[in-house]
Amino acid sequence: MQPRTAFQSKTIVTDLVLPSETNPINNLFGGELLARMDRAASIAARRHSRRIVVTASVNHVAFNRSVPLGSVVTIEAKVSRAFTSSMEVYMDVWIEDRESGECIKANEAIYTFVAVDETGRPVKVPELVPETELEKERFDAALRRKQLSLVLAGKMKPSNATELKALFE
Repeated sequence: MQPRTAFQSKTIVTDLVLPSETNPINNLFGGELLARMDRAASIAARRHSRRIVVTASVNHVAFNRSVPLGSVVTIEAKVSRAFTSSMEVYMDVWIEDRESGECIKANEAIYTFVAVDETGRPVKVPELVPETELEKERFDAALRRKQLSLVLAGKMKPSNATELKALFE
């Protein structure tokens, strides 16, 4: 199985915020943004694995800026790290300023997907080779996030979480 780059999984989804997708103060519902991010991330994970993928977890979401009615929203998703059958997908969410056209980062999120076969059983995915400095940072941080998740779930002893321990040494 040939390793792949984050660029090969890059997915960009651009859409408009419509009135039926907003709350009473005319901002995009958080759940609507989560669904859009889930779709973008699933495409990125599928591009990396070339398999059916299922959402395993929403690891992190930061709603740093509201997304007003009428905004053009762009979600950029890339696989940040691949493990045995799972892939972490990192997303940046941008809002295009209506007048200047400038793109402002509004939110970010990290989802985890698992590649499966036609019966729903996990299957191996290609390794990810980071290329840019940002990709390398996200790649390294993905292992720490995975170890933390495993420790919190009781599936890994804290003493075995070497990447986490290294942060405190």
